[in-house]
Amino acid sequence: QVQLVESGGGLVQAGGSLRLSCAASGSGFGIDIMAWFRQAPGKQRDLFAIITSGGSTVYADSVKGRFTIARANAKNTMYLQMNSMKPEDTAVYYCNFKILGKTYWGQGTQVTVSS
Repeated sequence: QVQLVESGGGLVQAGGSLRLSCAASGSGFGIDIMAWFRQAPGKQRDLFAIITSGGSTVYADSVKGRFTIARANAKNTMYLQMNSMKPEDTAVYYCNFKILGKTYWGQGTQVTVSS
């Protein structure tokens, strides 16, 4: 059974930085697409960063130039470095992995940016 565990959320002031991690437990699989979503209060869950197995990345305009997605395949782990954070980045952040045709979600971690 594959499980994703997120860590690294918290409270940060505007302009500050946070780093999130998402690790998959289990064995015997290769992870294709890794992605980060976020859901602000009262809004839908939105995709904002993707990294492929080959390391190609795509970002939403709202985070481009401020956030960096990365992956460590040997550790089945994905990272999100968030810099120059803004109050509008406040949301619950979710990781999402596609493994052997199935989709898995992390439990979500709260990120709050104070002005």
